[in-house]
Amino acid sequence: MADAVTVAVVGAPGVATELGKKGSSSDVTLYNSVHDGHAVTIVEPTQFPERLPPLVTALAMADRCLLVVQELNRALAETIATLEISDLPTTVVVGPAVGEGDVSRLLKGGRLEVAPRTPLDLPALRGLLNGWTAPDVAGPVRVPLDHAFPVKGVGAVALGVVRQGTLHAHERLRLWPTPKVVEVRSIQVHDVDRKEAGCGERVGAALKGVEADEIARGQILAPEGSLLEGTRLSSGPLEKCRYYRGDASVGAHLHLALGLQVVPVVLEEMGTEGGILVPDRPVAFAANESAVLIDLDVPVGPRVLGRTKVRGLA
Repeated sequence: MADAVTVAVVGAPGVATELGKKGSSSDVTLYNSVHDGHAVTIVEPTQFPERLPPLVTALAMADRCLLVVQELNRALAETIATLEISDLPTTVVVGPAVGEGDVSRLLKGGRLEVAPRTPLDLPALRGLLNGWTAPDVAGPVRVPLDHAFPVKGVGAVALGVVRQGTLHAHERLRLWPTPKVVEVRSIQVHDVDRKEAGCGERVGAALKGVEADEIARGQILAPEGSLLEGTRLSSGPLEKCRYYRGDASVGAHLHLALGLQVVPVVLEEMGTEGGILVPDRPVAFAANESAVLIDLDVPVGPRVLGRTKVRGLA
């Protein structure tokens, strides 16, 4: 098992900057820390609450989560609503301006009510993160990509975390959901050249057979035949967010967050046994993968509608 972990830090801006060195930045910002060979990647949803997808993306990138409660506000309420429909292991970090009673009332009745709690103490948080590792998931290699850029003399370099299996230099993989097959020319893990990278490690992979501007967030490096892709998806039942106040129903135009892919989708069918989702472009996924439905037009309350499992192709 790789000695690495990716942690989403949500709920309050500014804490992530104290836990690692700034790396890639877009609508999410990454911070990196390596201590005694243990690598921590911290993800902060920089453009949330102005936009919801960065929060959903940060959670999808992570193995664990720190929910920082420093101030009771609408952004925190939406963060909690989004976390409630996630299975991501979460620790609640309580700031000095918030009382334990306030936190208990805020989390009452949801899965976070029994989540571990700890005071906002930066040295203690660093120690906590250094004790966490990503789960070791066996199977064909799978690397969801979150950023890419060109490097002179090297070509396209894609960044992502190995979520399953082991990534090897010089192997050929499909860039899902596109039909492109690329070669992994070389691998770096925290600026160190490697011949392979294990589950949980954040990699920079130099790719042959694709340009950097052809790589989009959510694309996945994985062997041919190891995933499904399409534009008509069979889903399980919808588990609605208990705080959602919208009225989205069959025929609604929503957004689907599937892994790191966030795409417009039509809710074509939905019943007690499941439904059919029709995204506006091909998406790649593993059978029975969890997905989040987002309603960006909801007038009040959280924009997260709920979650479901994408069973396969309809």
